[in-house]
Amino acid sequence: MNGQKKRRSRMGIAIDNEGGCGASEPFALRVLGDSMSPEFKEGCVIIIDPAGLIRDGSYVLAQLDDGEYIFRQLRIERGRYFLDPLNKGYETIEIANKEAIQGVVVQRGGRRRSDIKHYL
Repeated sequence: MNGQKKRRSRMGIAIDNEGGCGASEPFALRVLGDSMSPEFKEGCVIIIDPAGLIRDGSYVLAQLDDGEYIFRQLRIERGRYFLDPLNKGYETIEIANKEAIQGVVVQRGGRRRSDIKHYL
């Protein structure tokens, strides 16, 4: 991998800490685990846009206080921010504010053309 370091986030995504993308350029991540099933199956690729519009119901990548990254669906209720898994076997996490959100999922890829879906 050309000397790049990858680490597996305990929250279900693979993070490449030394990629060549600029801070505002979209980037791809591979989903690990089943916390976002059935919409996002393990192994599918998601495209994250750091400049994407953050709104209730968006699928987002957020960084938690402990430095870990998490991929979840954003829910905003009365000024509070929650990160919901689609698989209810996982916990909902509250974040302090939207500054923890690193980007918005704009596309899901897969092995077949029918697996590709856009989120806007």
